Amino acid sequence: MKKLFKLILNTIPRPLLIRLSYVVRPILALALKGNTFTDPIDGKSFKMFLPYGYGTQRNNVLSPSTLSLERHRLLWLYLNEETDFFQSELVSDSSVTNTKRIKLRDAETNSALKVLHFAPEQAFYKLFRNQKNLEYTTTDLFSPLADVKADICDLPFEDNQYDVILCNHVLEHIPDDTKAMQELYRVLKPGGMAILQIPQDLSRATTFADDTITDQKERAKIFGQYDHVRIYGRDYFDKLRSIGFKVVEEDYTNKIAPELVEKYCLAKGEIIPVCFK
Repeated sequence: MKKLFKLILNTIPRPLLIRLSYVVRPILALALKGNTFTDPIDGKSFKMFLPYGYGTQRNNVLSPSTLSLERHRLLWLYLNEETDFFQSELVSDSSVTNTKRIKLRDAETNSALKVLHFAPEQAFYKLFRNQKNLEYTTTDLFSPLADVKADICDLPFEDNQYDVILCNHVLEHIPDDTKAMQELYRVLKPGGMAILQIPQDLSRATTFADDTITDQKERAKIFGQYDHVRIYGRDYFDKLRSIGFKVVEEDYTNKIAPELVEKYCLAKGEIIPVCFK
């Protein structure tokens, strides 16, 4: 199965994969139903999760129901437990004890949050689109789920427009990530929050890039994926700070019970870059 999934990921274009997944997903969810692992996004449980990875395949990481990966489930838990992102849909029987949530909306007006979501993931797309408390806009150059086709380095949005920006595993694809970060900062409202997740090697002090490596197989071997242009190190957070963001390096799996980290198939020690303007 691992070889098959690796072949599919590396040969079928991502926009087509997104369309095909709508057909395959309910079949996989039914076939793998069980009680070993649980996807916290929809609460469904399975005997196993699917493998995933363009280079090295990781076991038990892709949820059959939402198609979420470790980073998506961790982000959902953070938004649900630590912020008022979902407002009326907040979970009362929280698995993480926290009574002080980050307030993202104006308490007096309680208006809908203006959310900008880059390269929207299927795990979140319908969930966020159906939230009445969100004014939800998606953007990407190629995704069929994007409302606005746009270059992250030249966004067609006004300054200080969005309360929340979600940009999950996008910046590692962008040659001029400095310009992209500047654009993200520009369109975020003062006091707004941006979560800018990236694949990161925390054993590296500095980010590594080498444009002379052009062979796709070699790039996949070195960068983890053929279309990645760098491997971010620990200096990623300071680069965001140099743009102007106030950055919280949120090691959120340390706030979750170890048995739930395992049951939700999270990546222990993954850092969520929570950025404020």
